[in-house]
Amino acid sequence: MELMTIDEVAERLRVPVLTIRWLRQEGRFAPAIKVGRRLVWDVKDIDAWLEAQREGTPAA
Repeated sequence: MELMTIDEVAERLRVPVLTIRWLRQEGRFAPAIKVGRRLVWDVKDIDAWLEAQREGTPAA
C-alpha cells in the first residue's frame, strides 16, 4: 500500500490543497486514512476516484 499526504495528492491532481480539503468536507473525494492527526490516502483509492470522475463519451 502506497500512501500519499494531502500535499502529494494536491500536487498529483494539480489542484490547491484547499480544493482537496473542500472536496473531502463535501464528501466528494476518495476516503482518507487517519494516522494519528494526519490524513493520508492510498494511491489505489485516488486512482479509483479519478477514474470515477471521467466524463462519459458524448451521445452521437
